[in-house]
Amino acid sequence: MSLRPFWRYYGGKWRNAPHYPPPEHDTIVEPFAGAAGYSLRYPHKRVVLIDKSPVIAGIWRYLIRESSRAILALPDIPEGCTVDDCDMPQEARWLAGFWCNGGSATPKKSPSKWASDPRPDTGWNAHSRERIASQVGSIRHWRIIEGDYTDAPDIEATWMVDPPYANRAGSCYPEQPDDFDALGAWCSSRVGLAIVCENEGADWLPFRPLASFKSTPSPHRPNRSEEVIWLNRPAVGWGVQQQLFGRTE
Repeated sequence: MSLRPFWRYYGGKWRNAPHYPPPEHDTIVEPFAGAAGYSLRYPHKRVVLIDKSPVIAGIWRYLIRESSRAILALPDIPEGCTVDDCDMPQEARWLAGFWCNGGSATPKKSPSKWASDPRPDTGWNAHSRERIASQVGSIRHWRIIEGDYTDAPDIEATWMVDPPYANRAGSCYPEQPDDFDALGAWCSSRVGLAIVCENEGADWLPFRPLASFKSTPSPHRPNRSEEVIWLNRPAVGWGVQQQLFGRTE
């Protein structure tokens, strides 16, 4: 069973996740969790999320513990108001803030033009809350760690490593890796299957092309993203999927 994203996140991997090797272990670790697009495709697994951002970590703690009923009871953002004017927990304000602008790296205060679209799955409204409420029961067993990637448990797992890209596209994120060479050495030392994502031109690991994907346009990023990948070893049964290298989505 695959879950939908709990919020739209800049650089999120939910749409691209089927192009990456599937998990080979009972546990998935995402050391740069963001919206956890890869883990959402395999929610029944034991999932450990790590994120340095107190906002991202706070949202995940909230989602993992909160009841569906409480989420359905959250209010809309009144016209002319901001999330800060709403009577709801701070973590819910952050969550609503991400729904205020699709594909943002940080939560916003007030709805954008996109968020005012009456269609389902756009903006903070009853439709988005119903989606979230229907899914939180599937992530009760997940775990969130607020901290650096080096705070991840040293276990055998499938590691989905999706850091901010080492280019202008990655500069939008408020939290950045201190040293990409150190991150590369850390990825190489993982036990299990390590899947590392990057953008074309990255050289802190010997990346190879994966595919060209549609992406959220920004001043630092076009509407397509040339994705590359590094694996610490061949992925079991991924031979056929390797034909996807260079494929356009």
